[in-house]
Amino acid sequence: MFNLGAFKLNSGHAAAFGALAIGAFALSGAASAAPLQLFPFVTEPSQPPIVQSAPSEDQGTTAELPARLKRQIVSYATREAPGTIIIDTLNTYLYYVLGGGQAIRYGIGVGRDGFTWSGVQSITKKAEWPDWTPPPEMIARQPYLPRQMAGGPGNPLGARAMYLGGTVYRIHGTNAPQTIGTHISSGCIRLTNQDVADLYSRVSVGTKVIVLPMDRRAENARSTRG
Repeated sequence: MFNLGAFKLNSGHAAAFGALAIGAFALSGAASAAPLQLFPFVTEPSQPPIVQSAPSEDQGTTAELPARLKRQIVSYATREAPGTIIIDTLNTYLYYVLGGGQAIRYGIGVGRDGFTWSGVQSITKKAEWPDWTPPPEMIARQPYLPRQMAGGPGNPLGARAMYLGGTVYRIHGTNAPQTIGTHISSGCIRLTNQDVADLYSRVSVGTKVIVLPMDRRAENARSTRG
């Protein structure tokens, strides 16, 4: 005879067993997807902080210079003492006198038409990755310029600057090496960042700087009369 009570009891056992089986299956699926951490108090090592290195002198100097504008030792006759800087604006060269009829020649960018100058100055200040503060007269001509720019690879003064006397002029690097060999500046003398770093290492405050006039014929005539 069919035992209804036994059926109910067995059905309850079966339902409980089924629920346990489903729970175990779900738990095993979750475990395979994301294993339980046996030691939750042990954490993964944190990544070391990213440290930004100082900019290198070759940043902004990817342009290949013509052979004549590359830094090189050349024959150069002068009566100036070794260590003197002579700037040939007309031919876009800067000479660092070595003595013995030799000099290091660097290709440079110089002042554009109306912004060239000549004379004798001396280096009164040296700076690495200098800030740039355009002088008021430059702001008047180009009011869109920033009033100040922090030093770095994007700064027009480049990696080094050597300030000339009490003037607004400097010998400095550049973030536009393709302008070396051109007449483009407002009177400052620019070199590639690599070249300006080399020159910077050779000079000191007080170094004599001679900027030759654009009209070399007049200079030669004065020398002949002298």
